[in-house]
Amino acid sequence: MTFLLSADNPAEMPPRQPVFSTAVIQTSGERVRMNALFVIFPYKQNGVWVFDDERVGLNREPFVAGADAILDVLTADLPRAAQGVKLVFSAAPFPGYTAKFILERSEYGGNWYRWPDKGMEGWLCPALFKYFDTAPPELFVSVSPRS
Repeated sequence: MTFLLSADNPAEMPPRQPVFSTAVIQTSGERVRMNALFVIFPYKQNGVWVFDDERVGLNREPFVAGADAILDVLTADLPRAAQGVKLVFSAAPFPGYTAKFILERSEYGGNWYRWPDKGMEGWLCPALFKYFDTAPPELFVSVSPRS
């Protein structure tokens, strides 16, 4: 198996655009292109955590059903978090991840993930499938100030 990594230059991205690290996996002579890391920039609008990702057709996509409360905890120590943060997520661990979520169950086309370290649970709507073909058994996340 071969992994080749490349990344877009974040400095060239317009505001609230995702930044991607792309992996090319080669197995049995077949090359499959997939994103290994995703970056979105959640912010609060009218008190609700939302994010935009024009690349996949999402505009002010809300975090609801516990995912919003998880974002509140993840961003509690970040200055001006409501104005926007950088959230990196992946189905595999990566250097600097700060939270690991475990897939619990599917419901209403979305999926519930548990954050064992905090005893919290949040529902991710079907927009998750804009990034993954199937719900990953684990999600790894880091949140930092938007720079």
